[in-house]
Amino acid sequence: MFDLLADKFSDIFAQLAKKGRLSESDIDETLRKTKISLLEADVHFGVVKEFTSRLKQKLLQVELSKALNPTQQVVKIIHQELTTILGGENSGLINGSKLPNVVMLIGLQGSGKTTTAAKLAYHLKNHGQKPFVVACDLRRPAAIEQVVDLCKRIGVGSYSESGSATVSTVAERGFKKAKELGSTWVILDTGGRLHIDDDLIQEINDVKTVISLTEVILVLDGITGQDAVKTAEDFHNKVGVTGLVLTKLDGDTRGGAAFSITHRTGIPIKFIGVGEKPGDLEPFHPERISSRILGMGDVLTLAEKAQDVFDNKKASELEKKVLQSSWTLGDFLDQLINLKKMGSIDQIMEMVPGFRSMANIESVGSNTDARMKKMEAIILSMTNQERQNPSILDGSRKKRVAMGSGTSPQDVNALLSQFKQMQKMMKNVGKLKRLPGFPHGFRN
Repeated sequence: MFDLLADKFSDIFAQLAKKGRLSESDIDETLRKTKISLLEADVHFGVVKEFTSRLKQKLLQVELSKALNPTQQVVKIIHQELTTILGGENSGLINGSKLPNVVMLIGLQGSGKTTTAAKLAYHLKNHGQKPFVVACDLRRPAAIEQVVDLCKRIGVGSYSESGSATVSTVAERGFKKAKELGSTWVILDTGGRLHIDDDLIQEINDVKTVISLTEVILVLDGITGQDAVKTAEDFHNKVGVTGLVLTKLDGDTRGGAAFSITHRTGIPIKFIGVGEKPGDLEPFHPERISSRILGMGDVLTLAEKAQDVFDNKKASELEKKVLQSSWTLGDFLDQLINLKKMGSIDQIMEMVPGFRSMANIESVGSNTDARMKKMEAIILSMTNQERQNPSILDGSRKKRVAMGSGTSPQDVNALLSQFKQMQKMMKNVGKLKRLPGFPHGFRN
C-alpha cells in the first residue's frame, strides 16, 4: 500500500540525512522532489500545490535545533501535513440514537460493495456488535447468493428475497427482521451501475424514504485514482454521503485518491480494503497511514491485529518492544511465527519500523514468504545465547549457523545487519515521538 510514495520519501530522507544543517536550497530541493512524488502517485495537482506551499512555509519558519538531526524535524513536519491532507483524524462509524443503526453501502458496479458489506459485518462482530446484512442488489442474482454465502462463513445473519420486490421493500423487510433479532447494525448492500444514472439515484432515495439511515457510505475502487474523486463528488451532490471506503489498496495502486478525496470533497474516509479476507478491512487512521508512508511503521494497527493472535499480555509486550527497540532475535523469531497468522506479510512489514528493509535479502528474490522462511531458518540455527546477544557471532559461529539453515555466511551477515538497521529505525521513531507537537503515547 502506497509503495511508490514510501519509496520516494525514503530516497528523499536518505539524501537529507547526509547533511548536517539544511539550507534554503536544500529545502527547495526537498519540496521539488516531494511535489514530483505526489504527482506521480496521482494526487490532484491542486492538492499538491497547496500541500507543498504550506510545507515550505512551515519548513522555513522552523529553527532547526542543534541538538537534533534536522532530518527528524523535516520528517515531523511532513508527517503532520500528510496527516492533515488525509483528513486529520480517524472518523469512525456514527452511532445513532436508536438501534439498530443502519449503514447503506452505495457505489458503482465493481467497486467491491458486496465484499465490503461482509467485511464491515465481520469488523463489527469482532468489536462486540451484532450486525445483520440485507442483500439489496436485486439486479445481480449472484450478488444475493454472494451475500448469503459470505455471511454464513463469518457467522452473521442476512436477509434476501428473489422475485419482483423493489429495493426499498427488501430493505424495509430486512430492517424489520434485523430489529426482531436484536441486531445493533444493519448493513444494506445496494446495487451499482457502470455510471451514475437516474434509476440508481432513485433506488437510493427510495430506501432513504422508508428507513432512517445512520450512514450512507460510498465504496470506491482505489485503483481508479482521480476518477474516484469525481465519483464521490457526484454521489455526494445527488444523495448525500457521510463516509467513504477505499477498496483494493493492497494492489498496485498509487493511492492518489486517498490524498485528494477528503481534501476535495470534505467526506471522510472511514475504512480501507487491504485484501480479500474478511478481516482485511481497516479503519482509516490518517496519522497511521502517514507513518507507514514515511517508513515509521504503524505499531498501533499492528498491536490491534496482534490482539486477535496473541493474548493481551503478549500484545502489550509486543507494543513495548517495538517502541522501546528492545527486540532480540529470539523475540523476533517468536513474532515471525505469529505474524503469519495476522495476514499478508507485506502489509505487516509496512507496520513495523524498518521491517520492510529487514526482509529485503536480495539473494532470495522477490518472494516475500521465501525471504521470511529463510530468516526463520537462520535464527532457528542459532543458540539462545546468540539470539539474545548477536554480537558474539564470530566467523566460525556464522559458518555453523549458515550450514544449519542451508544458507550462506553472507545471508547470516545480511540478516544481522538488517536487524541492526531495524533497531536503529525504531530508536529514530522513538525520538520523533518525543519531539514537541508529535503525537504522544501508544494508545488512542
